[in-house]
Amino acid sequence: MGTSESVTENPPQSAPLTDDQWARILPYATPEDVSEGDYVFRSGDPSYDLILVDTAEVEIVRDSLWTLGESVLVVNGRHAVAGELGVLNGQGAFLSARVSRSGRVYRLPREALRRVMSEDDELCDVLLRMLWNRREALRKGPAALTLKFVGTESSREFEALQRFADRLDLVHTAFEIDPGNTYQYDHHNVAPEDLPIAFVQGEPIYRATPGLVADKLGLSYNGQSDEIVDLVVVGGGPAGLAAAIYGASEGLSTVLLDAVAPGGQAAATSRIENFLGFPFGVSGGDLIGQASLQALKFGVRVYAPCEAAQLRSTDDGLEVTLTDGRVIHTRTAIVTSGAAYRRLPLDRWNDFEGAGIYYAATQFELRHVFEHPVVVVGGANSAGQAALFLSSNGCPVRLVVRGDDLSARMSAYLVDRLHEDARVEVLTGANVTGLDGDGSLERVRIDAVGDVDARGLFCFIGADPATRWLPDLDRDRDGFLRTGTDIPLERLGEPWQALGREPLPFETSVPRVFAAGDVRRGSMKRVAAAVGEGSSAVASVHRALAG
Repeated sequence: MGTSESVTENPPQSAPLTDDQWARILPYATPEDVSEGDYVFRSGDPSYDLILVDTAEVEIVRDSLWTLGESVLVVNGRHAVAGELGVLNGQGAFLSARVSRSGRVYRLPREALRRVMSEDDELCDVLLRMLWNRREALRKGPAALTLKFVGTESSREFEALQRFADRLDLVHTAFEIDPGNTYQYDHHNVAPEDLPIAFVQGEPIYRATPGLVADKLGLSYNGQSDEIVDLVVVGGGPAGLAAAIYGASEGLSTVLLDAVAPGGQAAATSRIENFLGFPFGVSGGDLIGQASLQALKFGVRVYAPCEAAQLRSTDDGLEVTLTDGRVIHTRTAIVTSGAAYRRLPLDRWNDFEGAGIYYAATQFELRHVFEHPVVVVGGANSAGQAALFLSSNGCPVRLVVRGDDLSARMSAYLVDRLHEDARVEVLTGANVTGLDGDGSLERVRIDAVGDVDARGLFCFIGADPATRWLPDLDRDRDGFLRTGTDIPLERLGEPWQALGREPLPFETSVPRVFAAGDVRRGSMKRVAAAVGEGSSAVASVHRALAG
């Protein structure tokens, strides 16, 4: 099938660096003379350099896709910078940079960019803000078609793709298909058995998963077999992000892994009102987004979805084995793998996961239930925050709490606001006992009131620690990791005798393996506490490495 011509008239010009900024960044870069029509990087390149434009002119192009011709997005003139945020995290190029006027450019490889950002604070801020703003602008234009998801609304696999892309802040677009509309299948050139499909630069990935898409985009772990890093952080929630940021900012080569995408349960929180420094509150998604950008700023290598399957000691350090068999060699590790959401033991629960049952209340879930009645289950802060968020967006809410006292596990400010909200009905001493619906959730049975209409059930009944993959680490009866002085002396065997010391704060029963956040026994299950634990664990990492 041929492509139609598509020429962007008068594309915008990128803002240039100042003469002073240009003079300071130039010593890090390598000059290259280019001719009109040359490509300094192309979509699909597994890695690329940031391009500093001197006397040449470089246009950024979204290449032809399907029947769509190419689109020129922006033109980079004298002293402008060509590239976007993916250059920091190793994402392959999804746009092309083509020379539109012959002249000279300078190449700034990723490692050289890292040196600029670590040695020149002002240039670091200028470049980071430029790359971030560029990523945000690309979401709204033709560039979003370079990563396209197609699936049905009720598909949990389709939802997983969208959540993965949102959490990793990828430029993308998603199209929902009505299962009964054959025209839509023909229009997108897909078959029902192939869904969901991810189109990467127009190339389809059938029955796509976040892992397959990450591999295609260059976001999976790809370290050298003989590489040894200083620190691997397993889990990308607030504790893990804090640990990774503090470790990298203090000179440790740091890898951050997450089985889904950075954020953890915090990313599922619609609004956090008691986090230090945010008097007007902050959404979990915004907080995690800024933390993820900060991690890239300090050189953290973030890989997701990337799940750890095993952690073991070796003669010269530690090995983290991933579920795909790849191995990361490291001197230390911090386990911040958090906890897995608990589910209610109800018939048809599996049927409605992703089709009415949710473990988060954000804008992503809201679009499925907007202005429709919902049920929220749980008695802690996350449930209260979800109920208020949903009610503020037009949803009549029934909050189902098993206990008799709402204030037993919920902050007073939330309790007061819930009782004042006319859209929220609080049912204490109550339980959800049944689910019903045709394809998606339509009704919920509550023992205190009977059957009620509900487009969504939001479940916030706690979580179990994600520690089954760590059989060698000492855990309590509930699976939480013991650390520091909490570890029984009889669990401290020969390795500790050889070291001549006891576990440091946050250190587990295995030397140089630390734990922080929700996965740790005795931790306070709050975002601020998790951030504090993650950063504090890094102080112990330094002590362990020094010993």
